[in-house]
Amino acid sequence: MSANKDTLTITDNRTGQQYEVPIEYDTIRAMDLRQIKVNPEDFGLMTYDPAFMNTASCKSQITYIDGDKGILEYRGYPIEQLAEQSTYLEVAYLLLYGELPNEQQLQQWQYHITHHTFINENIKKVLDGFHYNAHPMGMFESMVAALSTFYPDAKEIFDVECRQKQIYRLIAKVPTIAAFASRHRIGMQYSYPDNDLSYEGNFLNMMFKTTELKYKPDPVLERALTVLFILHADHEQNCSTNAMRSIGSAHTDPFSAIAGAAAALYGPLHGGANEAVLRMLNEIGSVERVPEYVQRVKNGEFRLMGFGHRVYKNYDPRARIIKQVAYEVFEVTGKDPLLDIALELERIALEDEYFVKRRLYPNVDFYSGIIYRAMRFPVDMFPVLFAIPRTSGWIAQWVEMLNDPEQKIARPRQVYLGQRTRQYVPLAQRDGAAAQTAGR
Repeated sequence: MSANKDTLTITDNRTGQQYEVPIEYDTIRAMDLRQIKVNPEDFGLMTYDPAFMNTASCKSQITYIDGDKGILEYRGYPIEQLAEQSTYLEVAYLLLYGELPNEQQLQQWQYHITHHTFINENIKKVLDGFHYNAHPMGMFESMVAALSTFYPDAKEIFDVECRQKQIYRLIAKVPTIAAFASRHRIGMQYSYPDNDLSYEGNFLNMMFKTTELKYKPDPVLERALTVLFILHADHEQNCSTNAMRSIGSAHTDPFSAIAGAAAALYGPLHGGANEAVLRMLNEIGSVERVPEYVQRVKNGEFRLMGFGHRVYKNYDPRARIIKQVAYEVFEVTGKDPLLDIALELERIALEDEYFVKRRLYPNVDFYSGIIYRAMRFPVDMFPVLFAIPRTSGWIAQWVEMLNDPEQKIARPRQVYLGQRTRQYVPLAQRDGAAAQTAGR
């Protein structure tokens, strides 16, 4: 068999037979392996890839990551440029529509988002049903899911005009839902949206307004929130985005799909990671205790939170940006004592062969939690603060999935290792020891 430079030649040593499989974009199609069989009645060869470590589930044009070089781009634009020069709503538009908006497009986009910020008063009954100390992320998930019952037209996912309306609603309402959940958590009256403010300024207003007639956000903190929102807007096929695409592949409405994505984000290995970093820094307690803590990590007692990433094997480019933002925020709020612990932890880890060898560099979660705490956000709000900006990325990925003719309902295969075809045994005849063993 003559080898083509754009094919992979596979020899099945079980049969001696060779197969030529096309290569496209440095990938082969898993279905091309199904032809490889020992017997004609065999199912055919499958790939086994727990956690999708080396499996592409889609073709996308939204976010590009080169983990070895520490590169992150949205639609081809370097994250550094967007974080420095853009706004969150501008970036959300870019993610969804592929290009940066012109002035007229941006004005229309901002108008539609601004005028969908209010939520139906009846949905507050859902919120009021939660206990006073319910976690904001649990409330956030539930309220987003409940929106699907308030907007039954959201099920018309292939009606482009109707789908556009849901995009406005979701991006506009998630900050309101998040802020209401936080205020419910601490027993404060709700602060309604102020459409004179920016997207980020309005969120700060709904979070922190008390007795003032007109809330005026600090411009430094408002800008810091903009940068954080931009950095968190999308990140390729991560756990929650994969959940969004998987749920959406069943043609579920976007509110329900985002509730599922938010549930994935809730986990401490994903959106809860910055909360875990903050708890770690509090546990360390002082700069003097950092070397001891690092040694315990090297001994395998626990993981070093905020270091390392599934994709990045270099310094997370978002971490570089966010570290600078931290200093700007502290000029306004005052320096958080945890920063000194974080800096010392970073210094030691970047010099220690144990971490360097394993390419464990600080990621975006390492500094974001410290910034959020300095801005007076409660620690249990951190995952929600991640979910607000990620909504635009989730929706962009969802729309791309719906428009991809190759996508079908997600349905992974499995490698079955259990017992086969057994005869049913009546209850009275079952051996107790065997049943107990089987139930373990």
